[in-house]
Amino acid sequence: MQRSAPVHLSIPAIGVDSGLMDLGLLDDGTLEVPPAGFPAGWYTGAPTPGELGPAIVAGHVDWEGAPGVFYELRSLVPGDEVVVTREDGRLAVFEVQRVEQFPKGEFPTEQVYGDLDHAGLRLITCGGSFDQAERSYEDNVVVFADLVGEGTA
Repeated sequence: MQRSAPVHLSIPAIGVDSGLMDLGLLDDGTLEVPPAGFPAGWYTGAPTPGELGPAIVAGHVDWEGAPGVFYELRSLVPGDEVVVTREDGRLAVFEVQRVEQFPKGEFPTEQVYGDLDHAGLRLITCGGSFDQAERSYEDNVVVFADLVGEGTA
């Protein structure tokens, strides 16, 4: 698919129905995160969903004691559908291939952001144990999905 910014994300299996905001990089080179539990955000430095390569969408698992947009992300299983509506009115339909959890200190940057020979999607949130002292989760949950279809919104 041609480049077109994503505007909406739907994951029927876990009830996600979210607009998408733009995300960039912080000064330390890490991915910016949305400023609240909703909506999810798309990393503008990556391919758009449906383009060749890995599109990146991040969202919070929770926020201020309430479930965030990706609260149930870890519950996805291979075969689940993820639908991205793009600015051009096209739908990019992805199928979950795998869901993995990684310690934040061992985040697989190349697996998540590295070049692909197809259109992929990476959904990222926090997971694992919550470190009260650091006020942060110890792990990241990453969903790896591949483009399986397209349509019109």
